[in-house]
Parts: sequence; structure tokens; C-alpha cells
Amino acid sequence: MSAISESLRERRPSPGRKREIFAEAQLGSVTLRNRIIKAATFEGMTSEHVVSDALIDFHTRMARGGVGMTTIAYCAVSPEGCGAPNEMILGRDAIPGLQRIADAVHAEGAAISAQIGHAGAVASTTGARGRSPSRIFSPLAMRRTNPLDRGDIERITREFADAARVALEGGLDAIELHLGHGYLLSEFLSPGLNRRDDEYGGSLENRARFPRAVVRGVRDAVGTRLAVIAKLNMDDGVPGGLWVEESVRFARMLESDGALDAIELTGGSSLQNPMYLFRGEAPLREMAESMPSAVKWGLRLFGRFFFRTYPFEEAYFLPYARQFREALSMPLILLGGINDLETLELAMEEGFEFAAMGRALLREPDLPLRYQNGSATRSLCIHCNKCIPTIYQGTHCVLTETQ
Repeated sequence: MSAISESLRERRPSPGRKREIFAEAQLGSVTLRNRIIKAATFEGMTSEHVVSDALIDFHTRMARGGVGMTTIAYCAVSPEGCGAPNEMILGRDAIPGLQRIADAVHAEGAAISAQIGHAGAVASTTGARGRSPSRIFSPLAMRRTNPLDRGDIERITREFADAARVALEGGLDAIELHLGHGYLLSEFLSPGLNRRDDEYGGSLENRARFPRAVVRGVRDAVGTRLAVIAKLNMDDGVPGGLWVEESVRFARMLESDGALDAIELTGGSSLQNPMYLFRGEAPLREMAESMPSAVKWGLRLFGRFFFRTYPFEEAYFLPYARQFREALSMPLILLGGINDLETLELAMEEGFEFAAMGRALLREPDLPLRYQNGSATRSLCIHCNKCIPTIYQGTHCVLTETQ
């Protein structure tokens, strides 16, 4: 039994911690009704790159189910930054839809955030040649990427700020900047993917230059009118990638810069090791069936090498996250394997201001309400990960189809 499992097994219910979870909490400029955040889980419901009725229904269910804030994922800052063909692009034509979804979520008493990012090398999955700090081979596209020049870096920094302004005008409450999972800003932080020899490569200070400029640019664009969060990899989960020691140092830089209201702690890489984020069984057969023929056969033959399997346990990122809690005074959001009420209470005991839940809420959107009223203490999610291949048809828990 792991140390986390042991600590959960030995815990006793804490009415005080439960009250803390469901008390109002401040996140930058926005007041959340509780400390539970619906994590960004790509919905696959924006085939026209703008808000759809299905996306509104999805997040309205989450809001009605009792979360403090729900997060739209993944929103590209430009067409070049899309990581999949059915992602939202935060141009000005997205504003009317954002206003509709914000109104619907606010009517249910919750706040709403948009996760924004540039997919970098992961954008190769759209058929475009991905962009990256240095020329690398993308296993997703089976070809090499194009590296960014200084002009590209300045342009993309402006695109992040412009996307944040779109979110502000669309009536959202917060922005989550994607600095993890092998997307572009995460690639710049990685010593294995960033092989530049200019001011954007080499030392951590140089590799951090672009991500820090993006964070500052977004804060300058929205001021205090939106909460600004960064989703940061603690560990890329690959040899030679960003790891805890450098990630903590980078997080201290972000705290010193003063442009963020919170950091959400994560790990893994959509480009190199996606199951490090999810943990549990990799649903290779279902993923292959959801793909075009060429990709389908590639997954069947080689998928087990790319989609490695990691055992699932509650709060699996907590040991790494503790290092950040020790090093930082700013608000932190714990993510990863948070399904049950006792895990939420443990997050509060460990000093994390918020907790983000993903798959458990796909299974049961009303779980926070039932935790609050005492009608449930455990999630029904079994971590089969069969929700992952549904992103091209509208992300959902496959077990709900039979109910």
C-alpha cells in the first residue's frame, strides 16, 4: 500500500474540512462558491471552432452539479495552435458563444474559465506541421516540426494576450494558461525538447523566458478583471524532460513575477507520454477504433509503446505537489486522481487552496452536490479511461450510455 493510500485509509471524516471545501473561496478577482474546480477535459464539441449548444449543455451540467468553477478545454490562441481538428479557437467570432456559455454557467451559480494554449508540436495531429522550440520528430505526425524564430515567439505572445481579451469580452471569469502536457510553452521549458542556443534555450532562466512573457502579457491584457491560472507540469514523465527540481524553481519565478492568481499542478506529455497524466489502463482498442485507418493500424501495432500503463491511485500527483506547497506561498490547485470526499479533505489538510476533478465528474456531474448534502462520499468512476477515445464524438463516460 502506498503512503497516500495509507494516509487515506487512516483518515477520519472531518466536518471542519468538509465545511472548508464548500465554503466560498477567493481566486484572484472571482469568488467561487466552493473549492472544487472542474478540470479541463477536452470536450470535442467545437467542430466549427466556436461554442456549440452541446458545449453549453456540458458545462451547464457541471455547474448545476455543484462545482465552484468549470473549465472549457482546450482553446487554441490561433488556428496554428490547434492540437485537434475540433478545438475552439479564441478569435473574435468566438465571443457571442462565450457570452452564451458564461450566462448559462453563471445562472447555475458557478464560475467559468477557459484553458488557452498553443499546441506546439502536438498540433501535428491536425495535419499541419507542428511548431516547436527546436526541430524535433513528432511521433504523432511521424515527421519533423518547424522551430520558431524570434518573430514567431513575439507573435504568439501577442496571440495569447489577444485570446485572453476575447475570454474577457466573452464574460468568462478566469483564464488557465497551458504550460504543461508537451504543448508549446511546456516544450520550451523542457531541456530535452528545447535545444536552442539563443536567449530562449540552455539555462532554465532562458527556457523560461517565453512562458514568463506569455503569463505577463496575459495579465497585462486583462488586468485584475479575470483570474489568471497557469497549468504547470511538475514532471514531464520522460527521460530528459522537465522534472520537479527545475519545475519548482520555475514556479518560484512565476510567484516572484506576481502575474498569477494560482498554479494548477500536473504532469505528463500529450506528445511523448500521455498516460502519465491519466494513470490506469490505456484503452488502446477503443482509441484505435476512433482513429482514421492509417492511425488505427499504427496504434494497434505500436500503441503499447506510446501509451504506457501506470497504476492508478487516489491523489497520485500529491507527493510531487507537496514539494511545491513547501516552496511556494501562492494558491495551488491539486490535480490528479481526486475522486472521493476524503481525498478532497486531504487536499485541504495538506494546504492546497483548491482541488480539480476530471473523470469523476464525467461519470457523475452532480458529485459535488451529493458530497455536500451527505448522500455520497465516493465516486463511481472506475478509471477505465474509456472516456479518452470519446473526444472525437463528444467526451463522455461510456458507462452512462447504459443507464
